[in-house]
Amino acid sequence: MVVKNTCNLLKFQTSKKSTNIDENMPVTQEFEKLITKRFNLYNSLFLAHPFSNIENIGTHIPLLYQESKTGLEEGKDPEEIMRQFFEKQDWLQNEEERVKFLISVIRYVERQVVLYDSIEEAAYNELTELSEDISIRDFFRLINSKRDYDKVEKILSEFSSRIVLTAHPTQFYPPRVLDIIEKLRRLVKNDNIDEIDITLQQLGMTSLLNSKKPTPAEEAKNIIYFLRNVYYDAAGELYSLVKKSLKEENFENHDIIKLGFWPGGDRDGNPFVTSETTASVADELRMTLLKCYYRDVKDLQKKLTFRDVEETLKNLGSSLYNAMFDPDKYIAPEEILNPLIGIGDTVSREYNALYIDDVKALIDKVKIFRTHFASLDIRQHHDVHRKTVEAILLKQGVINNSLEEIDEKELIDLLLHKEFMVIPEAFEDELVIDTIKTIILIKNIQRKNGEAGSNRYIISNSEDIYSVLYVYALFRWCGWDKENLTVDIVPLFESMAGMKNSGEIMERLFNYPEYRAHITKRGDKQTIMLGFSDGTKDGGYLQANWSILTTKETLSNVCRDHDIKAIFFDGRGGPPARGGGKTHRFYAAQTPEIASHEIQMTVQGQTISSKFGTKEHFIHNCEQLITANLYHNFFSEENVIPAESRKMIEELASLSYEKYNELKQRPEFMPYLEKRSALKYYGAANIGSRPVKRGKKEKLELEDLRAISYVGSWSQLKQNVPGYFGIGAAIKKLVDDGKLEELKKLYKSVPFFRALVLNSMMSLYKSNFRLTGYMENDPEFGEFWKMLHDEYKLSRDMLLLLSGNKLLMEEEPLSRSSIEIREKIVLPLLIIQQYALQQISKGTGDKETWEKIVTRSLYGNINASRNSA
Repeated sequence: MVVKNTCNLLKFQTSKKSTNIDENMPVTQEFEKLITKRFNLYNSLFLAHPFSNIENIGTHIPLLYQESKTGLEEGKDPEEIMRQFFEKQDWLQNEEERVKFLISVIRYVERQVVLYDSIEEAAYNELTELSEDISIRDFFRLINSKRDYDKVEKILSEFSSRIVLTAHPTQFYPPRVLDIIEKLRRLVKNDNIDEIDITLQQLGMTSLLNSKKPTPAEEAKNIIYFLRNVYYDAAGELYSLVKKSLKEENFENHDIIKLGFWPGGDRDGNPFVTSETTASVADELRMTLLKCYYRDVKDLQKKLTFRDVEETLKNLGSSLYNAMFDPDKYIAPEEILNPLIGIGDTVSREYNALYIDDVKALIDKVKIFRTHFASLDIRQHHDVHRKTVEAILLKQGVINNSLEEIDEKELIDLLLHKEFMVIPEAFEDELVIDTIKTIILIKNIQRKNGEAGSNRYIISNSEDIYSVLYVYALFRWCGWDKENLTVDIVPLFESMAGMKNSGEIMERLFNYPEYRAHITKRGDKQTIMLGFSDGTKDGGYLQANWSILTTKETLSNVCRDHDIKAIFFDGRGGPPARGGGKTHRFYAAQTPEIASHEIQMTVQGQTISSKFGTKEHFIHNCEQLITANLYHNFFSEENVIPAESRKMIEELASLSYEKYNELKQRPEFMPYLEKRSALKYYGAANIGSRPVKRGKKEKLELEDLRAISYVGSWSQLKQNVPGYFGIGAAIKKLVDDGKLEELKKLYKSVPFFRALVLNSMMSLYKSNFRLTGYMENDPEFGEFWKMLHDEYKLSRDMLLLLSGNKLLMEEEPLSRSSIEIREKIVLPLLIIQQYALQQISKGTGDKETWEKIVTRSLYGNINASRNSA
């Protein structure tokens, strides 16, 4: 064994320190030098620029911050803080001037966040070296035997990771702003103060927001920006890094990193995504990739100026050029690969292998991306498939009114065996028409982009066998041959009921010969998606995460019993409340019972830019997926959760769920979010194309509310309830039962539980109940607010007690320092938001104006939080 215990690996520090790092200086002091001082310098420069019609606006923001900080410490509410601030500013005498000032502050704060992001990204490599993250090369340094080396090589030759980019509505920087951020990052890296000053002026005068809600196609193009400008080169470099670490030039596993794509394919609850949108996005992905290939071929032409290869390169460039602007033209991967392989052979044989590494690098990219760039997943809600199946059976005369007329046995027989041929034009319902069109369209996408272009169909809200069988039937009825159904049908279990029943559901499905035959044709693999976001919304933080882990164990065993490889696809959002947090820590802590053939996860919202927004970010965080899998394979026996520990976690999860469920059942629960949070303003913000809730019910219900707006609303309040609520009450009950020492042992010895606690600490640390302290005296919601506050305090105290720490996030000083500065930046913005909500609640002034201020205040706080909780 390479390392004897988990702690040795997690705390392993290599000699990778760069010359810029003082090994004797504490991490927080290094952070101060790398980040804090730089930010203070460039922020003072930024605040000196007049970007609005208000003179010296930048000088008033520090004053407002100090007033806000002191006011909250003294127990004042935002309205009182703002009133006292205005009284001291004799130039702000009427509401019009004050509103103008507040909007200007919000705009400044948004740009301060951009500046801070740029400074952190400029120091990314140094911060990474200060962290305890494990790179691939770090892992190889731990290997001390040929047997271990061979094991690593085998694991890497079979392992695959898939990063699936989504367009959930928390990512809204347009490309023009992303370009400024990248420029600032480069300038800050070299402390080029004159150019930084000019770029800050550009930033101040550039709109950060979309002028209108983006369409799904526009969202897709914004994410494709990262594919073209970051991931194309970064994925190639990552693959080269793996080969160099292995010292195996002939290493061949181009699936070690794969990209997935949801914008334009995810239509669950988004009426604006149509089959036409999906077709357009698939074309855009392919054509953008061909442009990247064309650029590399042109670069090769400048280097390989040899008679034997010039013509081949020229012809390849022409083929790419002809196909990269016309959606009706496409090119097969072999038409790109074969000429490049021939060129490589010629250069190696005839021209001293000059520039052969460049040729090989492009060959690797083509093998990684083929002609699809990223696989476009299709996702739709189970209810839509039920509606479509019902419409088809009505049209075919099998039923008269509804599916309820057919008993289970007859319906299953129909879904597995009955053959129909349906066309979209035969139906009137737009949703039914689009569902049929989309299923037919996938075949055309595969023809143009290759099978990997779109070969997964994901079913939201899967809670019974019909979720899969409806889709299996629809593909056959829409013209797909069951012998050549080149699509994985992926159930998404996200509710507590769905996860509880998932093992039985998959067992039944595998026992149907027809479905088992389909799995055989798909390589004896079954992809299963688990939804962290809706799981947490339904069951609370601790119960949801424990249910997901035990569900994975159950499904892994069910699949093994049927000689099927279970592939888990995690719907992880940015914040801990939606499955976020430290990726390596999460996957490294998986128990040995859980199948680990692949790691698949969604990356959404601002997490795309914060975790994968630059080449360095992408390579580092992809390495964390790879090393997490290596760690799991080498040390998974340390992740075994003993029976007594399982019993304790089960008890904690149950107690936590009871407390969370009690909160959900309170009559004030949804009204509180509607009336006292920024929830309804998410829909008004031009952030994403998708509505904040599913369906068209007039009354807002929790099950219809999207997890992003749900978690985001708590984040705007700085209460972050979904990230901890119930965990304090659960631990307190066990402490009262005399089990404190057992809890401490659980924290130290069970990596899974430790990961949950550390993530929950982040949600707690980002909370600030002083901001909404005035609600304690609210006649309608005072008791409800107090319930939230009491559980916050209890959770904080209990987590510190069992961890033995004095401070929240004490074990993560870098993240703690970053959050501290970010919260300081946005405090004036949060005070303004609460002040505006107070005016709306009291009916003071012009309601439309105050609502505009609340909406405008969302953006900066979302970006400052990076993962929204």
